Amino acid sequence: MSVAAFLKQLPEAFNPEAAVGTDCVLQFNTSEPVYATIKDGSCTITEGTARDPDVTLIMEDDDLVALMKGELNGMTAFMTGKLQVEGDLMLGQRLQGFFDQSKLG
Repeated sequence: MSVAAFLKQLPEAFNPEAAVGTDCVLQFNTSEPVYATIKDGSCTITEGTARDPDVTLIMEDDDLVALMKGELNGMTAFMTGKLQVEGDLMLGQRLQGFFDQSKLG
């Protein structure tokens, strides 16, 4: 499965209770850039690059999949250089909590 196909599962795994009051754009820069828009309790995925994302995660495809599935610790990935974050670091830290990892395949 491509990283873009994996990220297209995010709306199904989205947990609106975890993102109450959050309106943001999350950019995932991998081999296939994709961004997620979280607004009004819903999540949508768009291929490409967002005009002005709140936070951008830059990672290798396999590392991003492992991060989103909970198989790779975000802080460890950041400290070892596997993850680069641009923009709102605090939002980046909250990102995993917005999605039910058990629903990501």
